[in-house]
Amino acid sequence: MDRRTLLGGLSAAAALTPGFALGQATNEIRIGAPLPLTGPLAPEGRKQKRGYDLWAAQVTKEGGVDVGGRKLPVRIIYSDYQSATPRGVQACEFLVNQEKAHFLFSPFGSGAAKAGSAIAERYKIPMIAPTASSVEVYDQGFKYLFGTFTPNSTLTEPLAKLVTEKAPDVKKVAIFSRNDLLPLSLANEMRKSSAARNLSVVYDEKFAIGTLDFAAALTQMRAAAPDWVFVGGYINDLVQVRSQMRDLGMKPKVLTMIAGPAYEEYIQALKAAAENVSSAAWWHPSVRYEGEDLFRSTANYVEVFKAAYNGETPDYAEASASSAGAILQLALKKAGTLEGPAVRDALASLNVRTFWGPVHFGPTGQIDSLTPPVFQIQGGKAVVLVPDEIKQGEFRFGIA
Repeated sequence: MDRRTLLGGLSAAAALTPGFALGQATNEIRIGAPLPLTGPLAPEGRKQKRGYDLWAAQVTKEGGVDVGGRKLPVRIIYSDYQSATPRGVQACEFLVNQEKAHFLFSPFGSGAAKAGSAIAERYKIPMIAPTASSVEVYDQGFKYLFGTFTPNSTLTEPLAKLVTEKAPDVKKVAIFSRNDLLPLSLANEMRKSSAARNLSVVYDEKFAIGTLDFAAALTQMRAAAPDWVFVGGYINDLVQVRSQMRDLGMKPKVLTMIAGPAYEEYIQALKAAAENVSSAAWWHPSVRYEGEDLFRSTANYVEVFKAAYNGETPDYAEASASSAGAILQLALKKAGTLEGPAVRDALASLNVRTFWGPVHFGPTGQIDSLTPPVFQIQGGKAVVLVPDEIKQGEFRFGIA
C-alpha cells in the first residue's frame, strides 16, 4: 500500500468512527456551521451567525462548557455555501472530514437542512437545525438530527383561527409560495387550514427562486379577488412581493407573509407598506421564559443581545441560533462526553426550560414543546396577538 492510499484510509476512518478526533482535540469543542453568508439568503445567514457568535461569547465569559467536569472552550467553524444547497451539503462534509467538527449546526432552511442531515447521520454526529420547520426534514428516520422549530401547522393553524374568528366575512384565500421546501410546506399547511374552515383557495401558485418581477403573477392574483393573501418565502422575496402589491394597488383585507415580517430589516425596507402585515414565528422577544441554560431567561437573553449588537432587538432566527448552542451545551453537560452517540442520546432525552422556551424533542427529532406566537406589524413594530399570555394588541384589517 502506498503512502497516498494509507493516508486516504486514515482520513476515512477518522470520519466514520465517532470520537476519532477527540484524542487530538479534547482541548476544545469544534462545531461546524455551514451558512449562506453570500447569495440571496445572506441576510438569513448573517442572522444565524450573530446568534451563534453570541452564544459562543457567553460561553467564553463563563469559562467554557462543562463536559464531564472539565470546562472546554467552543470553536465554531463557519463555511459559506453561497446560498446553494448542494454546496451546503459539501460544506457539511468538509466540516466533518477536514475540520474534524464534533457537532454540526445545520445549513439554513428546511431544504438545505434536510440535505445536510444525511452527512450527520452517516458519521453519527449530532446536528441541531435552528431554521428547519417542515416535517419533510424529520420524516427520514434519522437519529442524529434535532430541530428547534415546531411543524409549520403550528403557524398556519393559529393564524387561520384568528383571522376567521375576527373576520367571518373572509372567504377567499390566495396562496403564493417560493419554490423551496419551507414555503411549499407552509403552503400545504395553509391549504389544510383553509379547507378546515371552508375557505375557498382562489389562487395557488409558486414562484421560482431568484424571481424579482412578480407583476404578472400578482395581476392574476388580483383578478381572483382574494380576501386573504398568504405569501411564503424569505425576506428578499417578501419585500419585493409586498412592494409590487402596493404598486399594483392590491389591498386585501388580510395579508400574511412568512417569514420576512419577523425581521426588523423587513419593516425598515417597507416602512408604511409593512403596516398590518401579519405573520407567525417560533419565538418573540416578548415571551417570558426562565431557563436552565446559560442565558437563564428570555429577558436576560434580549439584554445580552442588545449589549452585543448596538441596542438591536433579537428576532426568532437569531434567538434560535443561540438556542441551538444553549441546547447543545445542556446535552453535553448531561452526556459528560463529546462522543456523538452519547450526546445524541442526551439530546433525545432532554426535557428542560430555556430562554427559547421548553425544550423536548419528539420521536423524529423535531421539537414538540413550543407555542409559536402570531403577530402583526403595527406602528412599525411586531405586536403579538396570540397566545393570550403574551398578547400585546388586537388584530387589524386592511393594508396600506
